Amino acid sequence: MRRLLAVLLTLGLTLTLAPMASAADRPKPGSLAYLVQDVQLMTEAYGRITGPNGQLRNPAYLPALVAQGATVSISQLLTMAATPTRLSLTGAVLVPGWNAGNPLRAGWDGTRGVQTPVAFTNRYGALLRGTLYSPLPDATDPYTGEPLSGPFPGVVLTPGSVQGSANMYQWLAQDLAERGYLVLVYDVQGQGMSETLPHESGSDLPFCFPLAPPKDLELWGCPGVPFQQSANFVHGTVDATDFFYSTPQDPYPNPGKASAAVDDFNPLWEQFDRRPLERPTADGRTDRFAIIGHSLGAAAVSKVQGDDPRVSTVVALDKLQQTAASGPMDVGEVVPTVPALGIQSVYGFTVSPYVLAGGSIVPGPVSPTEGPDPARERATGFDAWVAAGHDSMVVVPRASTHLEYTDIPLVLPASRYGQALSSVYTQAWLDHWLKGAPVTPLLTDSWTYLEPTGHGVWSPVTLRRAELLSPRFCSAYSLDGHVDPDITDAGCSD
Repeated sequence: MRRLLAVLLTLGLTLTLAPMASAADRPKPGSLAYLVQDVQLMTEAYGRITGPNGQLRNPAYLPALVAQGATVSISQLLTMAATPTRLSLTGAVLVPGWNAGNPLRAGWDGTRGVQTPVAFTNRYGALLRGTLYSPLPDATDPYTGEPLSGPFPGVVLTPGSVQGSANMYQWLAQDLAERGYLVLVYDVQGQGMSETLPHESGSDLPFCFPLAPPKDLELWGCPGVPFQQSANFVHGTVDATDFFYSTPQDPYPNPGKASAAVDDFNPLWEQFDRRPLERPTADGRTDRFAIIGHSLGAAAVSKVQGDDPRVSTVVALDKLQQTAASGPMDVGEVVPTVPALGIQSVYGFTVSPYVLAGGSIVPGPVSPTEGPDPARERATGFDAWVAAGHDSMVVVPRASTHLEYTDIPLVLPASRYGQALSSVYTQAWLDHWLKGAPVTPLLTDSWTYLEPTGHGVWSPVTLRRAELLSPRFCSAYSLDGHVDPDITDAGCSD
């Protein structure tokens, strides 16, 4: 067995990315070819670390990580020292470099776009910190060369749980800002740089009775604590949207702010395009505004899109929800209402053989001779959206993990190009629904993507759909009359 595994591992390491074969040529679960492919895919799931120009193979990465990690950590500690009654007892502060993001993006602010720090309180009085990303004045689109003239469509991005923090999502916020979007990324209560404890109105001291019985599912005697609860992400998305929409004439209320230094309104409110969409959604939504979320944030935005009339489209990064989930992902009833893009992952937090591929976030066993259900990722949200009569798309990047969408250095698995593929699909999706751009970029088979490679350089890479979508789980779309239930012939259309 060890000798067979060594042979498979060697084959897996030496094989190159290749398009999925036709239905007749697909390897069968349990066959040698299928096992070889399985090892190859598990190897590729660490591509962000070990792949071409990945973290360990780009000589600019480690020096940049050391410098950026130290800079961010010191800045965060100084912020905490200046606000002793608004402490963030989180990984972003306690673990050096936790909130550094991709250090190769450190020079983006002021050269490719603008980052504006903001602070506001949530409905429980906890201080939330975030960043607005916007285009440079008089900027041009780095892909088309077209001038970017505001105002711009708006986006709020909610991070994932288990201490996901805002800077881990700079990659998407920066990419969107460069293409002409105003993007707010924030930390929910108890994560990143946002405050851990709630406050009553008028009090600078936290208000918390952790031993009190819960008043309902959301109030545990200490509102917003523990951080790993759906309310922080659902309410956080709504509160961040309220702040994003605020103006000097209609300021944000900042509940429980007391003497905390907060923004009374969105400082870039004039850059937000409030003109109605020329083509309203099927449910009559007209705002040029989208919400994006990852993990529990994805579950939250799946919920909020059905309740908040300001939202015209949604992007869920692992996973778009179709019904109320069980356990910590339960956000209540989900009603498909607006066009939705779901970018789903093959693996969860760990990379495992296909016989444990019954689920990604929570793996489960499958028959070695049958393999995982090719429609697994399509079934979580896409099928329900289409059944409800709404345009939708599901994209499953090849060898992708649940950590694909968070920039974390050196240790945790993610594929080499899953993040880039997610970015180009998100850009094209929002362009179509918020700017009225053609649907073509969503249906094409290749794209050019600009990624940071060090020393302030952004280099073009070519992304080919057939090579970068999962060969085992179906990607699909039903969009403006264009329908494909199985883009890479993974088995859903058999």
